[in-house]
Amino acid sequence: MSVTKHFIEESVKKAQIDEFLQRVLDRAGYGGVDITKTPLGTHIVIYAMRPGLVIGRGGETIRELAKTLEEKFNLPNPQISVSEIEIPELNAHIVASRIAAALRRGVHYRRAGFWALNQIMEAGALGAEIVISGKLRTERARYEKFRAGYLPKSGDPPMRYMRKAEVHVQLKPGIYGVKVRIMPPDAKFPDKLEIAEALPEELAETAEAETEEAKKAEVEAEPITEQAKEEAEEKPPVEAEYKAEAEVKTLEGEKETGEASEETEKRVEAEAEKPEEKEETK
Repeated sequence: MSVTKHFIEESVKKAQIDEFLQRVLDRAGYGGVDITKTPLGTHIVIYAMRPGLVIGRGGETIRELAKTLEEKFNLPNPQISVSEIEIPELNAHIVASRIAAALRRGVHYRRAGFWALNQIMEAGALGAEIVISGKLRTERARYEKFRAGYLPKSGDPPMRYMRKAEVHVQLKPGIYGVKVRIMPPDAKFPDKLEIAEALPEELAETAEAETEEAKKAEVEAEPITEQAKEEAEEKPPVEAEYKAEAEVKTLEGEKETGEASEETEKRVEAEAEKPEEKEETK
């Protein structure tokens, strides 16, 4: 058997198992299945809204289901586990089953489609699409789409995150098909970046470090300012010394030339006597 044929057969078998479980576990709110082959057998995870109906009283239902899967689909040693669906509105199988049940009750297809779409978006989905096909209005088959949000159809994110389901329902005009695609809120896209925020502990540590540095700077600044004040009080201003020296030099120059006036001589003598008076008071 070639590799291509092997993968085709495995995919067909998985689709058949999905349809079988959807038909058998309709009352339990069937929401999908994951099949994994291991050296010890086949591990099967069934997602359902009401796990109790899948397990049955004393595990009777789940044992019969395992026996049926082993005989009908040739699954070696099937080990079944049941997982409860926390948010049914984000599960494509459950939404498609609800739309099919609404159509079976006679609800208009547009009303059922918009109602399901609003439920999906209110649950937090990034985007959703519902396609209802069949003899909607006339004898000729057609389809109608209901879309909302951001829903890419190509690339890696849709293949990795998108949830798909398809359900068929038999009505008087014929068979109706319901396709549902949901992009969950935890999907990540390469063109959308997330900026990480600092944790509260890191913010507290940085705030404490800044306060400690500020306190150290204040402690170091206090003795310097007091010492500077004392030096400023003891020493006269530098500008006054330079001014007095300049006046003395100008007076000497005027005396040599004979142009010195009595006012300049008196002012210079008064400034020369000031430091002597300060020394006597000390």
